[in-house]
Amino acid sequence: MSTSIADERRLLAAEEYEPVARSHYPALAGLGRDELMELVRWLRERRGKFRGQIEHRRRVRRGKADARNTAAEPPSERGVAAKKQVFARALKRANARLDSVLADEKRAAMRAGMHAALERKRRAPVHHPPSGRRARGGAQPIENPKGADIVQPATVGSISQAGRVAQARRDKREKT
Repeated sequence: MSTSIADERRLLAAEEYEPVARSHYPALAGLGRDELMELVRWLRERRGKFRGQIEHRRRVRRGKADARNTAAEPPSERGVAAKKQVFARALKRANARLDSVLADEKRAAMRAGMHAALERKRRAPVHHPPSGRRARGGAQPIENPKGADIVQPATVGSISQAGRVAQARRDKREKT
């Protein structure tokens, strides 16, 4: 469930709300890379602080840790958890924007590298050596060693024709 901006303003102090307000669009889109990195660090620190408080209160409730200040500790960590969620959502927005900024920078660097490589290739001298005084014949064919054993196609028909002629002679002799 999302939290409205009015709920965020109600939950946070003024000095805490100002960076969280910068994590909303369109203000987030106007931040530079360094400002965005600083905002992410600050939000991560605040989320960690409230996460630690929640974990400590749960350990106190289970009897695993001693209470830091028994008079100031309320029995529930509901308000602290709501603050932590505000910072977590702000951090999620800021991280997403930072990822897109870093991806844009990486894409621009890759494009610049590719353009530089293409320019180097275009400026490189073309290597087409001359053929010399006489052009050579190119690749020489390799004789197939299996080709010598195969009967020529022209002789196949003549052999069968010779067999027919010989058979006709024999047949003619037997009749007479």
